[in-house]
Amino acid sequence: MVIRKAVKTDAKTLLQFIKLKAEFDRSMKGFSGEVAATVEKIERALFVDTPYAYALLLELDETVLGFALYHYRYSSFSGYASIWLDDLLVLGGERSKGYGQQLMLAMREQADAELVSHIAWTASPYNIRAHDFYKKLGAEIERMEGQRPYFRWELT
Repeated sequence: MVIRKAVKTDAKTLLQFIKLKAEFDRSMKGFSGEVAATVEKIERALFVDTPYAYALLLELDETVLGFALYHYRYSSFSGYASIWLDDLLVLGGERSKGYGQQLMLAMREQADAELVSHIAWTASPYNIRAHDFYKKLGAEIERMEGQRPYFRWELT
C-alpha cells in the first residue's frame, strides 16, 4: 500500500472519485446536487503554483482505492492554520480494511509537519459508521448544525 500526493496526471482519477463520493453522499442524504467539477477545473485548482486544494491517493498494486481531498484555512485570531477535509472515500469493496485510517493518519502526519492546529470536517447525520470511525481516531464533535455533526481532530 502506498499513500501519495496527487499529481496533475491524477486529475481524471480524482474526478472519478469525486463523482463516487457524491453518489455515496446522496445515498446518505448528505448531497442532492450535481457534480460540476471537470478534469480541467481540478487541474486549475490543485495543480498550479498556488493550489486551492490538495489530494492524497491510496494505492494498492498501482490501483487507487481511496482518496482524501482537503484545503488549508487560517485563523488570524489563533495564528494557526487548520485543514478542512472536503472528501474522504475508500471504494466500497475495500472498506473496513484500515485504508481510511491510513489516509487520515497520512494527512495528520503532513499536518503535524506543517504546524497545523487541527483537521476539521463534517459528515452526514445518517453515516453512523463514519461517526464511529472518526471518534476512534480521536476526533470529537465540535458542534452540531441541526443533526449534522462537525468534527475536529486536534493535533499536538
